[in-house]
Amino acid sequence: MPRYTPAYDVLILGSGAAGLTVALNLPPHLKVAVLSKTAINSGSTFWAQGGIAAVLSDDDSVESHVQDTLNAGAGLCHEDAVRQCVENSRDAIEWLINLGVSFDMDESDPEGHRYHLTREGGHTHRRIIHAADATGRAVMGSLAERAEKRDNITLLENRVGVDLITSQNPATGSNPCQGMYVLNRETGEVETFRARFTVLATGGASKVYLYTSNPDISTGDGMAMAWRAGCRVTNMEFNQFHPTCLYHPKAGSFLITEAIRGEGGLLKLPDGHRFMPDFDERAELAPRDVVARAIDHEMKRLGLDHVDLDISHRDADFIRRHFPTIHDHCLSFGLDITRDPIPVVPAAHYTCGGVHTDLNGRTDVANLYAVGETAFTGLHGANRMASNSLLECLVFGRAAALDISAREKDTPLATELPLWDESRVTDSDEDVVISHNWDELRHFMWDYVGIVRTNKRLERARHRIDLLQSEIREYYSNYRIHTDLLELRNLVDVADLIVQSASARKESRGLHYTLDYPQTDSRAIDTTLTPARYVARAWHQS
Repeated sequence: MPRYTPAYDVLILGSGAAGLTVALNLPPHLKVAVLSKTAINSGSTFWAQGGIAAVLSDDDSVESHVQDTLNAGAGLCHEDAVRQCVENSRDAIEWLINLGVSFDMDESDPEGHRYHLTREGGHTHRRIIHAADATGRAVMGSLAERAEKRDNITLLENRVGVDLITSQNPATGSNPCQGMYVLNRETGEVETFRARFTVLATGGASKVYLYTSNPDISTGDGMAMAWRAGCRVTNMEFNQFHPTCLYHPKAGSFLITEAIRGEGGLLKLPDGHRFMPDFDERAELAPRDVVARAIDHEMKRLGLDHVDLDISHRDADFIRRHFPTIHDHCLSFGLDITRDPIPVVPAAHYTCGGVHTDLNGRTDVANLYAVGETAFTGLHGANRMASNSLLECLVFGRAAALDISAREKDTPLATELPLWDESRVTDSDEDVVISHNWDELRHFMWDYVGIVRTNKRLERARHRIDLLQSEIREYYSNYRIHTDLLELRNLVDVADLIVQSASARKESRGLHYTLDYPQTDSRAIDTTLTPARYVARAWHQS
């Protein structure tokens, strides 16, 4: 049965670095709920290998980090967002260190006071602070441990956001967010959460593609919910494909960190030819979009299933010490990276666009915030630079918490919200429809809206999305909801936004490359989509 839950001051959907950073920076008198789709540490943050970009060394500078980010973003970065992120990078890292995150130390420092910094594609300096090759795990461990000890923070697992609840005000034209409908995966109930502020921190939408480095929960939930509630989205055409994911039939979606190339790893063809110098003077350290397109080109040209990433020329002890997770994981498949090259392929990795926000995380809907990969802040532009993503979660998560703290006294709690209505629905006996549509979506998005696009491919994808949306709408209106249906509904909505945005951009820029418009325009303009109408409140089967 649908039911009310206790009311909260702040409701946060998503338990990764973005969501927990917001929670931990809110004042202790605020009652906070953090909802996680599965386990608290199941999101993309936990699996992040490379590290966090920050200006930490004497030979680096804020200006250098800013310029590197602007260059990688291919003209579409918002400089105010870039500067806010970079200028606060040192404070963000110090905050993590104070929470107990143990980053690697520089073994060449005789006094043992200097952190080891690595370099990744697009960076002109070593500025990536890391915990071996499992930085996300170290960060999540400390954030989750601190959140569990906070009396004002309630962590709730196995909760899936269904829709935001907004209340249209005819007098002002505003539609403030007052809470959210949430599916409890353990009981099957749809719970009604009331909150003064709601924060979307659900990560990206890379699961819309057949091959991805992301966990299964990266289904664009926050982006789709915000769009349906009346929020703009911006630059959804820029989907970053990580150049190097392990290619093995039993490996699943295992990422090979950019730091492998930062420490001298070379990309080669099966005959041993190192091909990246043929495409870019920066070779393996070129930005990810350049490397991913080069790999895609060589694979298609030669009919290859994969290319090789070789770091075996480095000292074996160095490899095992700096990349223990990758070494052990590859070894479990019979690959010894101290001697053998790593077979790799590109995979969908990061959604650079998202819900349009200001520099405090505010969206178009009053009292609704979006943080992290869910949000579009203007930081990444047309191509995210390596290791800026965790930094964005920290800096803008703290900014959102400060903004909420400043507004909490002037923002009342809704007195009553409508319960979820499932009086006219039944249990489905045809879930094969969901699995079939899920597979179809991810296949045609990979084939038609992937690394290289054309007008014809986008038109084909558009046609299939229209059919899927019609089927899902009919299914959603007649049957009780469950996680697979909600995720499919959100992914199809996000796919629609991606294709609309890609079709609108008549040029190639950054991560968006189309054979019909291979040139880059002289003017760099964001692609912003605005909902045709605001939704008065979340709807269901009525």
